[in-house]
This record gives sequence, structure tokens and C-alpha cells, in this order.
Amino acid sequence: QVQLVESGGGLVQGGGSLRLSCAASGRTESSYAMGWFRQAPGKEREFVAAIRWSGDNTYYADSVKGRFTISRDNAKNTVYLQMNSLKPEDTAVYYCAADTSSTWSWGYWGQGTQVTVSS
Repeated sequence: QVQLVESGGGLVQGGGSLRLSCAASGRTESSYAMGWFRQAPGKEREFVAAIRWSGDNTYYADSVKGRFTISRDNAKNTVYLQMNSLKPEDTAVYYCAADTSSTWSWGYWGQGTQVTVSS
């Protein structure tokens, strides 16, 4: 099993920045990739960004490309999401997820952290 704990959410004005962290514990060696997702009120959960634990490949939703950056610290088993130029439409609960099957299916999820962007 893999446990995921997100942190770093909060309230920020439009145009501001936040950095989310996701600390993984447990059987982290079984984790192939990590992802960030978000869910706004009344909307479905959507993909934001993903990164593999090895290699340089990163993946982003079109809506956040150029503004968000996903990164990892393998030594700390932690993944980050640097969010710049935030917009009110970025307001959502942000979730961290782990893929342990190498098929981009997300079997483990964190509890989520709220990000609110004011206009």
C-alpha cells in the first residue's frame, strides 16, 4: 500500500503562486508515477499533471501548461506542483495520486488540499 499526504493549499489572489507537496510513504517502491488531479465544485475530477519516478517525462493538462510545473524529490518520496499565474478557475480541491501498475491508472489517492484563487 502507498499512503499519500498533500499539503500547501490555501487562499491566494489571482496571479499569485502556490506550491503543493505530496509526500508518499509505505510501499513507494511499487509506485511507477505520480499525478495531480483537481475537482472543482459541481465538476468531475480532472487530470492536472503527472511525472514518473524515473526519467524526465512530465505531462500536463492544456489548461495549466506554461503555468504549473510538476517535479519530484526521489530521496524524499515527494512530488511537488508549483502553480504560478493562478486564475479563479484553478480553484478546486487538489489530489495527489500514485500509479502502481505502470498503466497510468491511479490506485492510491491522498485526501486532497483546497486551493482557492480570488479574483
